[in-house]
Amino acid sequence: MSSPQRVPGAKTARKKRSAAPAEAAAEAAGLRELAELSPKKAPTQPRAIETYERILATSADLLGEVGIERLSTNLVCKRMGISPPALYQYFPNKYAIFQELGLRLMLQQNALLEPWAVPATMALSEEKFAASVAQLFMQTLELTAQMPAGIWVTRALRAVPALQHVRNRSHDVVTELLLQAFMGAHPKADAARARLTIRLAIDALYAAQELLFDDPSQDPQAVAETMAEMVAAQLMRLRRKT
Repeated sequence: MSSPQRVPGAKTARKKRSAAPAEAAAEAAGLRELAELSPKKAPTQPRAIETYERILATSADLLGEVGIERLSTNLVCKRMGISPPALYQYFPNKYAIFQELGLRLMLQQNALLEPWAVPATMALSEEKFAASVAQLFMQTLELTAQMPAGIWVTRALRAVPALQHVRNRSHDVVTELLLQAFMGAHPKADAARARLTIRLAIDALYAAQELLFDDPSQDPQAVAETMAEMVAAQLMRLRRKT
């Protein structure tokens, strides 16, 4: 009696079929995670808006006092003198509060960047471009330090896996903004390489900012100038290839 013949590609097909549910489950988990971080409802009445903003302000104050791990919704409620259900009307957990604080910080940082991100900036000489990047870096650093719990919110966006989408989406927006400005000044440049270079530069500049928060012994101006020179050198390489 002959053994059953193997159908070519059957094993691969089975693997693909088994992989599909896994991918779907991962996507569903990601959507659930985002849903758990979304505010439950947006306040509309003046009193509700005041409560909503007080929750954020109190959370920012406590975040600076106790850090990411020790902060809890119960601690926020105790400081505010409200019941947990009053907070849960708007935020399902502390990470949803972190997300809102992170979104506000990133929006302020991006607003600072927008007037700078124009073709005229990208057409500057290497020396002048590096100087402008260093200046923008210092302005962003100051803005972050002045925002309520800005330093701790920055740390949370890096340290909490559930919040990394906030950071990544902001970096994607900034990448496209800077790419548009760069290609406007240098239309013959390799757009794919320019996008990659800009994205790497953004991540490197944020890493430098976090270094200064974690190690105050570093000289902010020296860090700003060193990072700016590195970024300028890479973008000049792209310009010379056009």
